[in-house]
Amino acid sequence: MIDLYKRIWDVSWRAQIPLIFLSLAIAALAAFPLQFQKEIIDGLAGSISKQQLLSLSAQYLFVAVLASGLKFALQYKSSTLSESIIRRIRVQICENRKNQGSKKTVGDGALVTMVTSEAEEIGSFAGVAITSPLVQIATLFSVVGFVVATQPNLGMFMVAVILPQALVVALTQKKINAKIKERVQTLRHTTNRIIEEDLKKIQKEILEDFDRIYNLRRKIFMFKLSTKFVLNVITGIGTIGILTLGGLMVLDGETSIGIVVAALSGLTRVTEPWRELISFYRSLSATRIKFDLLVSSLPNYNKNNA
Repeated sequence: MIDLYKRIWDVSWRAQIPLIFLSLAIAALAAFPLQFQKEIIDGLAGSISKQQLLSLSAQYLFVAVLASGLKFALQYKSSTLSESIIRRIRVQICENRKNQGSKKTVGDGALVTMVTSEAEEIGSFAGVAITSPLVQIATLFSVVGFVVATQPNLGMFMVAVILPQALVVALTQKKINAKIKERVQTLRHTTNRIIEEDLKKIQKEILEDFDRIYNLRRKIFMFKLSTKFVLNVITGIGTIGILTLGGLMVLDGETSIGIVVAALSGLTRVTEPWRELISFYRSLSATRIKFDLLVSSLPNYNKNNA
């Protein structure tokens, strides 16, 4: 993984720096909507004036539009960077094959898979390799920090909902990685045989490989969907827990309705970046495997070029 990130940084650090600043700006704005919701709801339950309500609403709208604009800029620049790296990887693969001459270390079928599918997946990941986890982690800290600051009990409960999900993902991802590696190797082998051998003679074996690839994908889907089911249950428990704990605290006069609503909204805002982080972790695991296979297949690969 360190080698993967080192190469990504070496070829894209100039483009990554402005993306990092955009990510931090987006995360810094994440808690502002919660504060506006809290003030508006508590104000409506109290003695807020129409002018104050309109002012808070206008500020809320400004922050929402600003955050959306920053997200648009981040996604556009990240996508452009990804496409640039995809092109760079494809050029490197072709240059490596040309330099090998008649001494091919990779079959034609595997080369096609590398240029099309694997280069696409590795390059797409490289464009968001730094900014995606950065913006999600910073958003988590921003939102959870706000809830903890306003109501520590609800904030700690939110943390207690998040942590078990990390354990569930860590336990299942190792098995998913093994299936992904096996699938990539099987697909390369099968593609090579289709291109280089007489298809009539190996048709039965090719069909068996296709069945194997299908079964591997089915197992990957099962692991992913099972994990998603558990995470959804934990999130549901978190929602019910905040409503119950927050409701009891409101009845005891220990907090306000606005804070409970903000905490509930905060859980929703935390769920999205947390799911994005889980998705990113899975993508990182799969990309690392494909990157290692790609590099191992290209002995003349220039390490100064990702």
